Amino acid sequence: MGKKEETGGVSLWERLERPAAAPRTSLSPGRIAEAAIGIADRDGFGAVTMRKIAAELGVAPMAAYRHVDGKDELWALMVDRVSAELEPGTEPDREEPPGWRETLRAHARRTRASILRHPWLVQLPAPLFAVTPARLAAAERQLAVLTGLGLGADTAMAAFRTVSSYVHGATQSEVSLRAYMKEQGWESGDETRRGLAPQMSYLLGTGRYPAYLAYTRTAARKDDAEWTFETGLECVLDGVAGLVERGGE
Repeated sequence: MGKKEETGGVSLWERLERPAAAPRTSLSPGRIAEAAIGIADRDGFGAVTMRKIAAELGVAPMAAYRHVDGKDELWALMVDRVSAELEPGTEPDREEPPGWRETLRAHARRTRASILRHPWLVQLPAPLFAVTPARLAAAERQLAVLTGLGLGADTAMAAFRTVSSYVHGATQSEVSLRAYMKEQGWESGDETRRGLAPQMSYLLGTGRYPAYLAYTRTAARKDDAEWTFETGLECVLDGVAGLVERGGE
């Protein structure tokens, strides 16, 4: 019998929400996801296999397959587990709910922090980022605050996706730079610039890139990734604010 037949063709999330029978073992999808995340955090996404997960948990690989129907479900469980980190903390002293801008800004910061903790997230297939309960809960919070401003469904979704695209794109670039620096043995921005100097010196010396040349000579925050992220985020949120002021036109 194939794995699809074993699960009856029912989605992972529906299976997990069904009333559970008395467990025969302590193994669970949650424990499998935790083990997989630990391996990915430590050794990289490519190191995650059912065999390694089973070894971490002290079970046979086939035991894990009774709970997880292949790599797609495993990745989805990993994403959902990590995405729970995006849940906002309780703030008992707050008298009023946060505004739309604070809601989107806080979520953006939490997303960046989560990706930096789990850099393997940028290697996952993009569709998985939208089809887990925790991911949809995060999207729901942001869409709700945007539609609450009177934006239409399409406009609210476009605004949400624009902010999300900025956050993931900017953080992916940050993760990629860190990985490249590690690969090259560069430990600082200065070392990185010295390593790239032969290419940059020639190109900037042609006189074809005066604005970029001015940046290299005058910029004071070249290595301040957090400031760069926050400034870019404010630019995007300013765009959403303009959309809100125009009534979503």
